[in-house]
Amino acid sequence: MDKKTVVKLQEITKIYESKVMHRALNRLDFEAKEGEFIAIMGPSGSGKTTLLNIISTVDEPTYGTVEIDGINPEQLSEEELAIFRRRQFGFVFQEIHLLQMLSVEENIVLPLTLDAKPVREMEERLARVAEALDLHDILQRRPHELSGGQAQRTAIARALIHRPKLILADEPTGNLDSKSARDVLELLTAINEREKTTMIMVTHDPVAASYCDRVLFIKDGEFFNEIYRDVNRQTFFQRILNVLSLLGGNVHDLRTIPGDFR
Repeated sequence: MDKKTVVKLQEITKIYESKVMHRALNRLDFEAKEGEFIAIMGPSGSGKTTLLNIISTVDEPTYGTVEIDGINPEQLSEEELAIFRRRQFGFVFQEIHLLQMLSVEENIVLPLTLDAKPVREMEERLARVAEALDLHDILQRRPHELSGGQAQRTAIARALIHRPKLILADEPTGNLDSKSARDVLELLTAINEREKTTMIMVTHDPVAASYCDRVLFIKDGEFFNEIYRDVNRQTFFQRILNVLSLLGGNVHDLRTIPGDFR
């Protein structure tokens, strides 16, 4: 049975007008199926973040069409779009945007609070996500009391608690040490496999990309290549490096985390 298409972009072009016109994306097609875990890679300035912003409806294409779960966001009013974004998407960023005045628990349930969900439902969902992400012991702490890994797990819990169709991650392990990074990637993989949540992750890190089902490479705003994961993640990692070497960029600065492939 064919999987449902969650994201469909056709002929996406994004032009930024300034003193010099900049074409960030050029006639790019992209699809994500239900339950896929996809990495987007490319050199700095290749259009990765622009693509993620268009998928997330934070930005609009200059030309081309966007469909998220069968809906064209450009046809929604501002209020409808805000609700759509809040309910359909979960966001995980390199910079972990937790509200410092709130506890871990309050940060996690914030999307449900904004949707005015009943307290009992919030408590039930919090209990489930806290157990899945091993957060019970830190629920009453403030963000400044957390390690980097704990803060990112809290951000992931907040992104998941409203059961979004789509998780969008922008360099989610960029500020973490190697162990915390591996823990977060294994956690995202487990959630993807268990919940069948579609995930799209922008990353510079080939180790992070090797956890995904598919890697899309873009260069100068255009499709460059695409590869799919095989059984062996070490082999997939090497294939990612091979494409990056053709793509250009700081491939030689990228190293395998010792013991990461088991």
